[in-house]
Amino acid sequence: MIVKDESEHLNTCLESVKNYVNEIIIVDTGSTDNTIKIAKTHGAAVYEYTWTNDFAAARNFALSKSTSEWNLILDADEQITNWDKDKVNKLLQNDHFIGKINIKSNFKQNNEERYSQIYISRLLPKGAYYSGKIHEQVMSKLTRVELPIDVFHTGYFQTDKSERNLKILKEDLSNNPRNAYILYQLARQYKTMNLYQKAAHFFRESYQAADRSEGYFTDLVVNYIYTLIELKQYYPAFEMIDQMNVPLGNSPDYQFVCGIFYMNFVLSDTAKNIDFLPLIERSYLICLALGKQNEREIVLGTASFLAAYNLGVYYEMFNQKEKAKEFYEISAAYHYLPAKSRLLTL
Repeated sequence: MIVKDESEHLNTCLESVKNYVNEIIIVDTGSTDNTIKIAKTHGAAVYEYTWTNDFAAARNFALSKSTSEWNLILDADEQITNWDKDKVNKLLQNDHFIGKINIKSNFKQNNEERYSQIYISRLLPKGAYYSGKIHEQVMSKLTRVELPIDVFHTGYFQTDKSERNLKILKEDLSNNPRNAYILYQLARQYKTMNLYQKAAHFFRESYQAADRSEGYFTDLVVNYIYTLIELKQYYPAFEMIDQMNVPLGNSPDYQFVCGIFYMNFVLSDTAKNIDFLPLIERSYLICLALGKQNEREIVLGTASFLAAYNLGVYYEMFNQKEKAKEFYEISAAYHYLPAKSRLLTL
């Protein structure tokens, strides 16, 4: 771990992981609170490190202090929620892979608390290392394997690291001007700040440079479309959807944003665009079908309660109350409060 002033989170993190690891390596980059004291109460080896605006360098310094054959990387605002010890230990008998763990995060969207999930390379064999000043990535040609390890991350919830992130991302981009991943992260940062023109520019640059096999590609496309919707740039969004219907057709998040797009497009000029109305319904029905096929969501609910709720709204709008009630009930079964509220009014 690399930490600084994490006394609020560190104890919870270390309590969650202590039964699964043999040693704890903490690299502190200048804490002035009780971070180091808390780390030492958990038996951690603590090393001081001068921060240089380079997360990969700090990660690699921490890895250099480990005596273990395998290394789990965590941040202080993360905690282990599930770890299948038997399955993980069996897999670790083979050292020819990089382990990906499922990281679930909460964030604010439409004045609601929502959750996302993504598998990230975090369990590394000795010798693997990081590259990238921020949103650092593991540099290895080894196969990536998903492990039965779940982590809950609170770092995106009501916190603002924009100034720090932008500074480092811009530095990184100046050294790698055509790096699709840096461009994508810069675009996401601007979108988080509601600077949609800048976000669209960098999403477009990233999209043009990206390898479609990269794990972040679906999220890139989905967030690019959301950004174009915010800017009311419907025809570039149409072009994107036309290109992505086949390669991303099995992504609930992609189908969900298509539903959002068609709704906004129809409402922008109802008389002119009314023929696209059925595509709203179609998109959300595909979301639910993909959910039944267990296709993985990035944002939780796009293949279940969020899609069902939006269908309920769609049917209610056309006074199809029985259909609206049916889909609100599907959504409410997931304890989605807006769906429960709509049911009370029908």
